[in-house]
Amino acid sequence: MIGRGIIIMTFRNNYMALLVFAISLLAVGCSGDEANPGPKEAAKTIIEVETAEALTRDLPTYMEASGNLSGDEQSDVAPAVGGKIVEVRFDIGSFVKKGDLLVRLDPKDAEIRVDQAKKAVEQAIANLRQTQSRLGVSDGEVFEIERFSQVRSVKAQLDLAERELARASRLLESGDVSQSVYEARRSQRDALLGQLDEARSNASVAIKAIETARAVVVSAESQVATAEKFLADTRIVSPITGYVSERNADVGEFISPNVPNSKLATIVRTNTLRMRLEIPEQAMASIERGQSVIVQVGTYPDRKFAGRIVRISPVVNTVSRLLIAEAEIDNRDGLLKPGQFATARITQSRTSAAVMVPTDAIRTDGSINKIFVIENGVADERIVQLGLIEGDLIEIKQGVSAGEVVAISGLSAVGDGMSVKVK
Repeated sequence: MIGRGIIIMTFRNNYMALLVFAISLLAVGCSGDEANPGPKEAAKTIIEVETAEALTRDLPTYMEASGNLSGDEQSDVAPAVGGKIVEVRFDIGSFVKKGDLLVRLDPKDAEIRVDQAKKAVEQAIANLRQTQSRLGVSDGEVFEIERFSQVRSVKAQLDLAERELARASRLLESGDVSQSVYEARRSQRDALLGQLDEARSNASVAIKAIETARAVVVSAESQVATAEKFLADTRIVSPITGYVSERNADVGEFISPNVPNSKLATIVRTNTLRMRLEIPEQAMASIERGQSVIVQVGTYPDRKFAGRIVRISPVVNTVSRLLIAEAEIDNRDGLLKPGQFATARITQSRTSAAVMVPTDAIRTDGSINKIFVIENGVADERIVQLGLIEGDLIEIKQGVSAGEVVAISGLSAVGDGMSVKVK
């Protein structure tokens, strides 16, 4: 009996050990499934992407130059007359048109000058009318000495005296008149000749009086024009159309054109901007007026602004050996600002082959541009150097060869060496 009981106890102990071992295996199996995914779980890491083939296109060649943008025209607004500012109608950034009122000065003094000048004109005209009336001359009439009343009267008497003298001379020859009568007629004629000279002299003085009176009128009218100009200058207007880049005017301030730095504002025209380009001496032959220029700025890296070369210096700098050219850039949208740093690409006449891929194939991480080349279902990460953009294609200067297949979707999930599936 004892032996049988020992056998039963041993069986039960072995059964319990087997049960514990089986439970342990099951626990380990479950834990292993969570740490090491099976084939179904591993298949989920494959990324689906769309692809495109890198192409070869003929692109125009270009030369790069950099510089700062500047306004096509800039004008400093300064006062022409002195006075107290009573109104300011602009501020920094304001858009103004040519002729728009910017600053208004106190016009009281100028208005008084205009009134005084007009009264002086009225007095001068009255004096002229009086002189003309005395001499019998109307407005616009040219005064002639021989038409002067005193001259005409003496000339009439002289003509009569000349005829009487001629008659006395004939009668003297025939003995019908005495020598004394003849001498009396000649003396009368000679006296009238003297009176005619005096009358002409008086007429000359009268003409000078009229000319002086007319000159006074002209001078007075000139003073009116000057006074009105002074009054007009109390309204300071914009000389050009553009944007205000600087303001130095405040209400209540007294300004004067004779004070240094009397500038009130700076107006910059920005519809067209200028860019100064420094061309190396060896590239001078490839630069000419009218050549196309593409400008890019850091503010808008994906935008291209069109322009053309309009001016070329006739000389080369003897120190830097650079030729200065100037381009005009279309800025009708107002996105570019004077003072911005820009890079210009000057298009050349010849073309060159370039590797192009869709712009969607580029992933930018900070300042690094990447492309994923797909080969045998695996993504190969390449750091690339970008070039020109033509439509939805971009030039790859370095990193990809023509004919290679690149991913154009799912770039945020793709990594180097990852398995991919082409949609």
